Amino acid sequence: MSGFSAPHCGSLRPSDEGRELELYGWVARRRDHGGLIFIDLRDRWGVVQVVFNPSHATAAHERASDLRSEYVVRVGGKVARRRSGAENPRMPTGEVEVIASDLEIISIAKTPPFAIEDDVEADEALRLKYRYLDIRRPKMTHNLELRHRVVQAIHRYMDAQDFMEVETPMLLKGTPEGSRDFIVPSRLHPGEFFALPQSPQQLKQLLMVAGIGRYYQIARCLRDEDLRADRVVEITQLDVEMSFCTEEDVLALIEGLWQKVWKDVLGIDIPTPFRRIDMQEALLKYGTDKPDLRYDLEITDVSDALRETGATVLRSALHSGGVVRCLAVPGGKDMSRRELDELALLATGAGAKGLAWMPGPLDRHLGEGEMSAIRSAVGAGADDLVLIVADRRRKAETVMGLLRREIARRRKLVRHGEWNFLWVYPMYLFEEDDMGNLTYGHHPFTSPWPEDMPMLTSRPYEVRARAYDCVLNGVEISGGSIRIHDRELQERVFEILGMDRDRIRSQFGHLLDAFEYGVPPHGGIAAGIDRLMMAITETENIRDVVAFPKTQSHQDLMLGAPSPVDPKQLEELHIRVVPAKKTPS
Repeated sequence: MSGFSAPHCGSLRPSDEGRELELYGWVARRRDHGGLIFIDLRDRWGVVQVVFNPSHATAAHERASDLRSEYVVRVGGKVARRRSGAENPRMPTGEVEVIASDLEIISIAKTPPFAIEDDVEADEALRLKYRYLDIRRPKMTHNLELRHRVVQAIHRYMDAQDFMEVETPMLLKGTPEGSRDFIVPSRLHPGEFFALPQSPQQLKQLLMVAGIGRYYQIARCLRDEDLRADRVVEITQLDVEMSFCTEEDVLALIEGLWQKVWKDVLGIDIPTPFRRIDMQEALLKYGTDKPDLRYDLEITDVSDALRETGATVLRSALHSGGVVRCLAVPGGKDMSRRELDELALLATGAGAKGLAWMPGPLDRHLGEGEMSAIRSAVGAGADDLVLIVADRRRKAETVMGLLRREIARRRKLVRHGEWNFLWVYPMYLFEEDDMGNLTYGHHPFTSPWPEDMPMLTSRPYEVRARAYDCVLNGVEISGGSIRIHDRELQERVFEILGMDRDRIRSQFGHLLDAFEYGVPPHGGIAAGIDRLMMAITETENIRDVVAFPKTQSHQDLMLGAPSPVDPKQLEELHIRVVPAKKTPS
């Protein structure tokens, strides 16, 4: 239809009245009202109502009777205001409609396996199998568009701060970064393998040696994680490195970035500087190093007030080096025994020996002074319930953190629409792995605090790291550190982690050699785009903000991956597949 323009379905407004146009999109819904046929036509930008009137366009009306959900069509017509009382205030285009004069069915569609609407109740596995249909839902389309706008704001800000975007390779040498590498066999070098990047960490440090000074990249990273609900194998992160910087420089850069993103994308002014909290304070008050401050529940240590308590379970935990932590539940005296038993099950499921509460069975083992001291410490009122956990410090922190989040969810205490950014630091340079061995807390390139250097060999667990995490509403959205830039110190850290000279040379020789050619002090940070989008959209499911995600078991249900490969290809790669051992039934 020559002379017609082609706007987006969701862009039409009363100011377009009388405009002749062409629209392209999918049929979201069709309704027959006597002689009139109505369809909701959908594209990425929204939905508009189209009217087929037999007295106005007979041929178009006849073709419209064949339309079904998800057919792809071209509609020609004129924009008109809806009659008074027929407006739809729930639609941005709800004041107008298109009176169709022409219709072309471009593509027909089978009946979708689930409804293409936001409140779909389809199983997630089915939605992932037909992800191209799931993305048509307005909520998913909105999330991806929001993600695009966030990334574009990041690019604008980093360019304005004089950072250079540098793309780093996807085929690397395998080195320990905290997770297993995905490895790629080399056809031209039989028996040798590349590794896919867990992060561009060493490469961005080498860019600082190269004199780039200010680097950034929206990087794809891959980690062969174990099956965990909060982890995925593919992530996207903003990767940043700066030369001649301090912690304050990095923190100020990222505060300005999030301030820019929230203003440009959401129209919200974020105050800076962000609150800062010591990691030990975060673990004590909130039971996590990623506290959500949209609710006011605070955990309190009452160990000192109960050293000689008559409550055996509490006294035993304290005498064995443990702690007693409490949390007041506002108005919690109305909680049923069933709710309390569910909370107790949550606590024991997280490894606690049990959960006590006041008022409750524990009362008869506590003196009046002890109960008064507990209530005073946690600020409990007459109608409040006090939850009590006695255990090792780390276990008590973990359990109370879970209880704090669960209470906030059950009691609807979360203040949605708040954006509570904070920095949590310092971390510790080393920590224990599951086997009790020394491992790194952040990564092995993180610099220790200068005043803690004398403890590196004698008391490594007490050495603090020049590391920092940015947390938003209970989600760690970025983390980084000031790096080691001295070869001797870097080798010393590797040795403390149990690496011998041969392993150090084999895995990190390239970095250590570079440090002999003039390396500036440097530091940086990485921000997870996926987690950032989870916080912005207030979803707990990372698959809501990723276009083509894997399942929790690392499968792509849409593509059917992973999958076997042709034996000839394996032969070219000099690889023989050993059948998996069968699990005894």
